[in-house]
Amino acid sequence: PSVPLFFSEQELPTDPNILMEKYKKLHDIFNIKNAFYSEVGIGILANTILFLFRLIKFLFDRRLKNTDLITGLLALTHLLMLLTMGFIATDTFSSQQGLWDDITCKSLIYLYRFLRGFSMCATCLLSVLQAITLSPRSSCLAKIKHKSPPESLSSLVFLWLFYMSFSAHFSISVVENSNVTSHSLIFLSESCTILPMSYLLRHVFSILGVLRDVSLLGLMVLSSGYMVTLLCRHRRNCQRLHSTSLSPKASPEQRATGTILLLMGFFVLMYCLDCIVSSSRTLWNNDPVCRSIQMMVCNAYATIGPLVFICTDKQSVDFLKCLWGRRVNVQSLQDG
Repeated sequence: PSVPLFFSEQELPTDPNILMEKYKKLHDIFNIKNAFYSEVGIGILANTILFLFRLIKFLFDRRLKNTDLITGLLALTHLLMLLTMGFIATDTFSSQQGLWDDITCKSLIYLYRFLRGFSMCATCLLSVLQAITLSPRSSCLAKIKHKSPPESLSSLVFLWLFYMSFSAHFSISVVENSNVTSHSLIFLSESCTILPMSYLLRHVFSILGVLRDVSLLGLMVLSSGYMVTLLCRHRRNCQRLHSTSLSPKASPEQRATGTILLLMGFFVLMYCLDCIVSSSRTLWNNDPVCRSIQMMVCNAYATIGPLVFICTDKQSVDFLKCLWGRRVNVQSLQDG
């Protein structure tokens, strides 16, 4: 299931074509490894900045919105996700097998599933909360528009429990791969694999996972469609009032809605791409290049998401510009 990073003299293939193919694969893995750690580094930095912004706002701003709280938790979750995946990658890119024991495999893989489930639920709730915030007073959603942050957290916990109730089998099926000898395995890293299950259990868990994800993605799509409808209606009303084809300056709520719609679209795109790569792994016999690409796809939303929030938040942009301006001034004084 893996390609050793180095060969001893006894292990070197004698056929030049096989040797070239081996080293070509090693070169691909080396490039993907560099790209992977670059992605993780950018994601860790972006999520740290976003989390600190939300933490400062939580401590000093009394007008904290429900979406601000969920965004801060999402940034913290993505930060922990990337750190966990970075640790898993050290085993994936290792040339030695069996570095981890059974407990390590179960703990790390389930921790990652735990964080990924929380990320999906927080993203879903963020979309729903923004749709509720944007809804008009005459809407039936107006009754729950002013929910307090503790009530939003309870909704998030409910969604997360719903998600994890369908993922408990991962703590049982993940094992250290030296304990199994079957060749029809799905490798999660160099040391960890998923136990082969019977035909019935495999399809039961697959159906439950599909129902779980379709439920959450359905909520995202419905709330996003509702927001798009409200924004289009608001745009037509503004054009009618101003008698011009040019739209007025967007309100903070509309800018926030545009940001979340962008995130929803990117999340759904990455989810579909992850499903395609995951299903193709069995066709490629757990090829390490395919496994590495899947890890990069899994991390894409956790890396791009905070960058979108930071770039579309006026306060964050102004703060970063201020820091950059001070750095340039200090550098100029030092050079002078």
